[in-house]
Amino acid sequence: MTRRVKLTVNDLPIDLDYFVAGYLDHVVGGIVASLRDTGEVRELKLNIDNEGQVTINLNGADVPLTPFPVEIIGNTMRGIVAPLKGVDSAVNTLELTINR
Repeated sequence: MTRRVKLTVNDLPIDLDYFVAGYLDHVVGGIVASLRDTGEVRELKLNIDNEGQVTINLNGADVPLTPFPVEIIGNTMRGIVAPLKGVDSAVNTLELTINR
């Protein structure tokens, strides 16, 4: 599978090695698969804004999220990216794109 994974944290691009790109792809794919009425991931955009709001766009369509998934997804993503090289402060904003 050819995939492209791009990550920006606090408006700074983060370099991803093969392991981290694959890990993010699989974790976020699992998160999306657990949500109602989602399908195969071809293009995914996940954003967390500075107010903690999470948005997911899957294959060109917005995925509706209630407060609980917003909190779980936001905390999970912050926890995953916080220790990455290049993330030097608290994760205030996050943009992740996955293309398969």
